[in-house]
Amino acid sequence: MIKLFQNLLQWLFLKAEGLFNAAFGDRINPFYHLGAITFFLFWIVGASGLYLYVFFETGIAEAYSSVIALTNNQWWAGGIMRSVHRYASDAMVLTMVLHMLRYFAFNLYHGFRWFSWVTGVMLIWMVYASGINGYMLPWDQLAQYVTVTSFEWLDWLPIFNGTLMRNFLYSDHVGDRFFTLLSFMHLGIPLVLLMIMWIHVQRVPKARTTPPRPIVIGMLLTFLVLSLVAPVHSQGGVSNLAQAVTQVELDWFYLAVFPLITDWPMGRVWALVVGASVLLSLLPWWPPQFRRGDKRTHQVVVHGTDGASAEFKVREGETILDAGLRQGLALPYECRNGGCGLCICSVEQGSIEQRPYQRSALPDAQKAQGKALMCCAVPKGDVVIDVEGFTGAEHQEATVHTATVAQMERLAEDVMRVLLQLPEGKTLDFSAGQYIDILLDDGQRRAFSFANRPGESRQIELHVRLVPGGRFTTHVFQGMKVGDTLRFEGPRGSFTLRESQHPILFIAGATGFAPIKSIVEDAFARGVQRPMRLYWGTRKPQDLYMLERCEQWQREHANFTVVPVVSDASEGDAWTGRTGLVHEAMLADFADLSGHEVYLCGSVKMVETAVPAFIAQGLDENSCFSDAFLMAAPAQTPAQH
Repeated sequence: MIKLFQNLLQWLFLKAEGLFNAAFGDRINPFYHLGAITFFLFWIVGASGLYLYVFFETGIAEAYSSVIALTNNQWWAGGIMRSVHRYASDAMVLTMVLHMLRYFAFNLYHGFRWFSWVTGVMLIWMVYASGINGYMLPWDQLAQYVTVTSFEWLDWLPIFNGTLMRNFLYSDHVGDRFFTLLSFMHLGIPLVLLMIMWIHVQRVPKARTTPPRPIVIGMLLTFLVLSLVAPVHSQGGVSNLAQAVTQVELDWFYLAVFPLITDWPMGRVWALVVGASVLLSLLPWWPPQFRRGDKRTHQVVVHGTDGASAEFKVREGETILDAGLRQGLALPYECRNGGCGLCICSVEQGSIEQRPYQRSALPDAQKAQGKALMCCAVPKGDVVIDVEGFTGAEHQEATVHTATVAQMERLAEDVMRVLLQLPEGKTLDFSAGQYIDILLDDGQRRAFSFANRPGESRQIELHVRLVPGGRFTTHVFQGMKVGDTLRFEGPRGSFTLRESQHPILFIAGATGFAPIKSIVEDAFARGVQRPMRLYWGTRKPQDLYMLERCEQWQREHANFTVVPVVSDASEGDAWTGRTGLVHEAMLADFADLSGHEVYLCGSVKMVETAVPAFIAQGLDENSCFSDAFLMAAPAQTPAQH
């Protein structure tokens, strides 16, 4: 039953995350930042609460009037702050529950993760305690209902045995001392909550407690709009203990259990709450496993570039990425949830369990080659992996570079050549075929491959294709001008030419030509004599925006040949060359691909279709190198154009 429920939740989360990835990209997908969002919501609740407390009177006679004055007389500040305080508190419950459900769905609570799970259960109930306590302070009809019902529920416990409710028999029994106690609790519980939140993340390597800037801005704007459209007000007038509260509107995020307290026997409600808490807390040890002498850790060996390597231990149930980050290694990653594809590796020895992930991050064709995502890969035994670009160094924050737009040239109707000039005296070492991440003002990234060879100049050449509705590409075509400054990180990626003697086959789709241009020009400059054949596929002949350059290479270098392929040529195009899908053109020319190396750059769909066909026609899996990109979503995979 539990497994079926987990499978259903996995399916729902993967579908929802896929939709958010398509709309916003994995970098600002809120499902990948639920823990960090919860931390930020805590600070919103704390900051707004402190502002409210400055104007709040803790006396029993003044509490209601001070809240009304704060809400109405300064609606532009106190009223908004009160509403933000309420909505951020509700959102905090929502993100915490989603965070816990996601970890439950993906079975991320067993083994060493028991500590984070149990402290997470504690945090949820502490948030509920703080929120319910907060509803007592305005001393309106809702506060009376929450206060009386809460203490009536607590009074059922043998330790109190009816003594608490005596304080609410008459209005004059509730004094300023009682109200001061409630206020002190509303300050003290969040401080303890913050401490446990800090403890909660101590076993999570490189835990993020601040969400990306676009999410922060989006949440703040959402709370502001909600506060203006649906402001929070007190309910039913001032509290009067001489009369029972008959009707209130409940905040179902915090007060869902209160109707049960009213309608059920108290013991049954206590059994439900305590039983649910105990069951949640014991989940990491369910089902019970009675094992003796089992190996609880596995050895992982990581191979990288230039002979770099590292070894580390992986705990049972731990992903390779988490274990590597725990050791301080500079492994590539971004989302940590199987959505971006940056943590891809090759499994050379051993076997792994691949937890659920987005297929856009690891296409089936790459999985068939033995690729895996380190953030979702759990070793079943000792494992050896290869990570392109890994140097064995410890993790460091990425360096942010700046460059100036030096030249813009329209190569085709929807392709712009952009030359970026590095600052005086600055150089950037990169390998042909790598890419950079351009940073937008809100922290989002857009990835573009180098189109020039390394060491050619202090300029960076990019080929930017206009994506309908694309934020950055639209700016390039409509707003960018020479002299503008761009910020970027890089170089990144592993789509580089390997050293061997095999003939080379390049397949480029549209602006997938950019990294291949860099590789080819670098190969010419280094005197590589291996046979090179480029298949460049586009929809229309006019999309072959640098075909003349390729034909010039063909004339000047005997070891290079270009084969342009058009998939949607019309009679008016007067196209006499090859037609159809570009990978099928190559398959038609090479009945046996054994002994070749293939470098493929294009869309995910193109890669998923082409790679299995290449392997079926004799290509060695270890001789196929691909760089798949998605045009519609930012930072999906290592290259976007």
